[in-house]
Amino acid sequence: MPLAQKREMISKGHFDMSIVQQCEALGIHRSGYYYKPRQESKLNLELMRLMDEHYLAHPYKGSPQMYKWLKFDKGFDINHKRVDRLYYEIMGLVSLQPGKHTTRRNKAHKVFPYLLRNLEIVAPNQVWQIDITYIPMLNGFMYLVAIIDVYSRYIVNWALSNNMDKQWVCDCMEQAFIDSGRPQIVNTDQGSQFTSKEFVTLILAGEITKLSMDGKGRATDNAYIERFWRSIKYEKIYLNPSSDGLDLYLKIRDYMDYYNKMRRHSRIDDKRPSDLFIEQLMTVA
Repeated sequence: MPLAQKREMISKGHFDMSIVQQCEALGIHRSGYYYKPRQESKLNLELMRLMDEHYLAHPYKGSPQMYKWLKFDKGFDINHKRVDRLYYEIMGLVSLQPGKHTTRRNKAHKVFPYLLRNLEIVAPNQVWQIDITYIPMLNGFMYLVAIIDVYSRYIVNWALSNNMDKQWVCDCMEQAFIDSGRPQIVNTDQGSQFTSKEFVTLILAGEITKLSMDGKGRATDNAYIERFWRSIKYEKIYLNPSSDGLDLYLKIRDYMDYYNKMRRHSRIDDKRPSDLFIEQLMTVA
């Protein structure tokens, strides 16, 4: 059976099997499913690339302001409905300012309180933050999820996909627990992946880890992972856009290794993330 036909057989909402299990059953490496870039029209890809860079510099801009910037400052003959779809549905952006937001949260799900206010973070595995970002490519785009240890700035785990499926996010977090243990707190935004029953159950299992969620539109609540998005995009993604999913995966893998083990951070006294995360965990053990 052709690979393309096998991919079409995979169901995101399968009642009994995860995407990884379906890939194994069909004889597909999960990269064959997850690493195929998503497609949009040439115009939409150009708009999203511009919006992504502009949002990193101006995260307070919502879809209405982004539409005005694209139309009047960049000269695109577009309507606000196109920008709304790309901004909210495809890129999953939320402006970091008070007021009305169109976040993709399921309102039937519980939103947990924000636990980091005035919290002194003094050790690795005290607080992790997780988030998803859009990654532009030469001929499409993908999504990157990453988990950062706030104390050390160490990227505990990450994963690449062509969709924002909740199981993909759960798989990434579960592997992080296996590799690095459980933190005291996991902080997220109010995206539907993080308010889902599956994700909440995974985090709270065993009553070891608490779940913290950002207030809507608060720029500082998830600041550490947001800074990391700026770093990886300006230092790697934008400089040499990838042509396919495997190439993007390899570039991100190399950058993660550099970021964790070689890149020194002024905010942690010019130490490397691995110096604080791995070495201190080994000392505790």
